[in-house]
Amino acid sequence: MWLRDELLKSIWYAFTALDVDHRGKVSKSQLKVLSYNLCTVMRIPHEPTAFEEHFKDDNEGPLSNEGYMPYLNRYILDKVSEDFDVIEFYRMCWTLCYKKNIYSQRLIISDNDAFRVWCIFNFLSEDKYPLVIVIEEVEYLLRKLSEAMGIGWNEERFVDYKLQQNTKSSLTVWELIELVGLIYFSKGMERQILSMGINEVFSELILDILKQGYMMKKGHKRKNWTERWFVLQPTLLSYYTCEDLTEKKGDIILDQNCFVEPLQDKDGKKCLFIIKCSDKSFEINASDKKKKQEWIQAIQTCIQQQRLGLLSPHREARLRRRELRQRQQVEEDDLAKRMRRLQASNESKQKQLEDMRMKMEEAAANATLEELRRKKNQSDLQDRYRMDLEREKMVRQQMEEQVAQKSSELEQYLQRVRELEELYHRLEEALEDERQAKQDEEAARKLQTRLLEQEAAKRAELEQIYLQQQRTLSQTEAEKEELRAEQLAKERELQAATQLLERLESERHGALEQYQEVSRKLERAANKTKTWKDKVAKQEGLVRLIQPGHKGPQRITNWGPASFSDMELELRKKSWQESKNQGAQAQ
Repeated sequence: MWLRDELLKSIWYAFTALDVDHRGKVSKSQLKVLSYNLCTVMRIPHEPTAFEEHFKDDNEGPLSNEGYMPYLNRYILDKVSEDFDVIEFYRMCWTLCYKKNIYSQRLIISDNDAFRVWCIFNFLSEDKYPLVIVIEEVEYLLRKLSEAMGIGWNEERFVDYKLQQNTKSSLTVWELIELVGLIYFSKGMERQILSMGINEVFSELILDILKQGYMMKKGHKRKNWTERWFVLQPTLLSYYTCEDLTEKKGDIILDQNCFVEPLQDKDGKKCLFIIKCSDKSFEINASDKKKKQEWIQAIQTCIQQQRLGLLSPHREARLRRRELRQRQQVEEDDLAKRMRRLQASNESKQKQLEDMRMKMEEAAANATLEELRRKKNQSDLQDRYRMDLEREKMVRQQMEEQVAQKSSELEQYLQRVRELEELYHRLEEALEDERQAKQDEEAARKLQTRLLEQEAAKRAELEQIYLQQQRTLSQTEAEKEELRAEQLAKERELQAATQLLERLESERHGALEQYQEVSRKLERAANKTKTWKDKVAKQEGLVRLIQPGHKGPQRITNWGPASFSDMELELRKKSWQESKNQGAQAQ
C-alpha cells in the first residue's frame, strides 16, 4: 500500500498552488474541487455532501492546511486502496503547481522529465513542511543520475557546487529541478541521454522497478515459448508484450510462499529457471547465464524482503540514510552540547583568570603605593642624613680651625680630614672615619719612620753600589787603555804591512816595467835576427837542414819563454812567498 506520507507531500504542493495570496489558506470552493479531483484520481467514491457537512460549523472563510487535514484523512486517505494509478495522482498534483514555479524554456529537460524529478524529490525529501531535500540526498540523486547516464561521478564538481551554496544545506523542489535541468548537467550533455537517465532513476525509485528486460516465458495452455518484457517490483513480476508497457499480459505475485530455482536445460532451451507460487509455476528462459543468475538473485531478494516484512529496497535504504543522518545529527548535537559546556567552562575559567588579573592589578597598585611610601621614607631619611651631614660638616670645620692652630705635626691629620670630606656622604660611617683617621695618622707616622729607616738603609746600599761601580769603571778604563795600546800596536803593524804591500806593489810595477822593456828589446833583437837570417838565406841559400826541436814542455814565465832557469825560478818563487806572508802578518 502506498505510504500516506508520500501521498500527503503531493497534496501539499496542490494545496500550496491554490494558496494564491501566500497566506497559508485556501477557499472552501477550491478545496471542494481539489477533494473531488483527488477522489476521482484515487478511485474513491465521492460524497458531495460530506464536505459541506464536515465544514458546516466553520464559517470563518478560507481554510488552512491544518484545518483541511482532518477532512482529508477521514474521507479520502483512510479510504485509499492500491488499485489506483499513483502516477496519474502525482501528475494531477504536479499540473496544479508546476506552471507557477518553473520556466520550461530555460531548462534542457522536458516537462515530463521535470515531473519525474518532482516525484523523485517527494520520495527523497524530508517529512517536514515546507518540503526540502538535504544536500546528502541531492548527492545521492546526482550519483544515481550519473551512473544511469554512464558518465561517472565527479566528486570535485559536486564539492565546488557545495562551496557555491555556502551555508545552504537543503534545496526546494524547484531548485532541484533547476539544478538537474539547467546547472549541473548543462555542459556537454545531450537532452536524450539526460532524459533516459532521469527515466531510469524514476523507474527505480518511484515505480519500484528493481529489474526489467526481455526473457522467454513458457505458456500454461499451449506450452509454447514467447518473448515477453519482464518488470520486477518488490511484490510482483509483471510481463508485457513489449517494453513500452502498453499491453500487460500478466503478473506473478511474489509472496513469502514463493521460491525460485534454476532448471536443467530442456526442449532446446538453456539458462532456465522456475518461479513456484502457491497456485502456479512459471518457467522462464534468460538470454545467458549472467542474466539468469541476476534475475534469480533479484527475485530471491524480493521474496526475502516479503518474508522479513520489509518495505522496498529503496525505501529501506532511504530510512537507513535518514536514521544515519539522525544519528549524526544527535552526535553533532551532543558535540555541540559538549562544546557549549566546554565553552561555559572556558568562560568560567576566563572569568577566574580575569578575577585573578584584577587581583594582581590591585596587588600591583598596592605594591606601587607601598613603593611610593618607601621612596618617600627614603627621601625623608636622606634629608635627615643630609642635615646631619651638614651639622657634621660644621663641626668638622670647627675642628679644622682648632687643628689649624696646632703645630705642624698635625698637617698629615688635616690632609686625611680633607680626604674624608670626599667620602663623608656615607652617613653611618662618618664618626667612625674620624676616629679611624687618628689611628691611621699614628700608623702613618710609624710607617713614615719605618720608610725613612728603610730609605737610609737603601741610600747606604746605593752608596756602596756607587763605589763599586766607580771601581769597576776605573778597572774598565785601565782595560780600555790596554786595548787602546794593543789597537795602536796593531795599527802600526797594519801600517808597516801596508807600506810593505806598497813597496811590493812598486817592486811589481818596476819588475813589470823591466819585463816590458826586456820584451821590447827582445822583440827588436828578434826582428834584427830575422832580418839577418833572411839576408843570409838570400845570400848563401839553405846551408843546413832543419832539425827537430826539443820535445820537452816549453816553460813560460812572466818574463817571456825560457827567460829563467829552473833554479832561478824557484828562488824567485820563495822570495815572493815570504813577502806575501810578511804582508799578511802586518795586517
